[in-house]
Amino acid sequence: MVGQWLRLNRLFSEGRRAVIVALDQGQFLTAARPMADVGSIVGDLCDADAMVISPGMLRYCGHAFDSRGAPLAIMRVTWSTVHCTGTEYFDSASAQMLSARNAQAMGADMVMASLNLTETDAGTDRDSVVALSRVVAEARDCGLPLVTEVWPVHSAKLASDQLARQVDAGCRVAAELGAGVVVSHFTGAAFGDLVKSCPAPVLATSQNPALRPLDVLALTYQAVKAGARGAMFGTQILSSPNPAALVKALSRVVKQEADPDAAAAQFGVR
Repeated sequence: MVGQWLRLNRLFSEGRRAVIVALDQGQFLTAARPMADVGSIVGDLCDADAMVISPGMLRYCGHAFDSRGAPLAIMRVTWSTVHCTGTEYFDSASAQMLSARNAQAMGADMVMASLNLTETDAGTDRDSVVALSRVVAEARDCGLPLVTEVWPVHSAKLASDQLARQVDAGCRVAAELGAGVVVSHFTGAAFGDLVKSCPAPVLATSQNPALRPLDVLALTYQAVKAGARGAMFGTQILSSPNPAALVKALSRVVKQEADPDAAAAQFGVR
């Protein structure tokens, strides 16, 4: 537990909030246009506190993590169909790609796993909880903090109150199972209650990959005001005209509660 505590404190240094950039979209089947060459731009995103990477990408991105003060490397160790946008999958299925011990040996500072609950399919929900519990135990054994991304199945088809209820329940379950950090879809006015009810620090994100840069900043500002300990975005950053500028502006909003329009103007985000 000491190892997890030490590494987690590096993410939230001096009690501050954190910005995480997800760079692992390439491992999921998606109808979206190809993302930028991650290996070539990762060095420009080092204003982030951490980056999420796929297991095979550290060899191409290692230069962003090998110096003092560099972002933390969070390695995703599970794969799920819920991230495969534009496919014809109906049911949700997940798999663990590697163990937390393997991730540590490869150079990861933290690991990430998903929790995908349906509230309709008991078997799927059972398997998702079992899979997350396995990663929790592995991460604890090797002293790596676990970041859990709560991603409801078929979220686009849920009414706002249903989505808020599922996200709230998922975050609580993830924390109760042992997640050190929870990443949650921003649920608007209900988000503040979610943050208060979750024992683990909550970071905000959005399941809308087409969110514009200005909307990313506005959403993050609302989330921080509601108590979020930071934010995590991936496709929304990599598909923006200037990913590096957006990360800088996002960091200013998260850590200083800067007005989103002012932060955008300062770094030329449009």
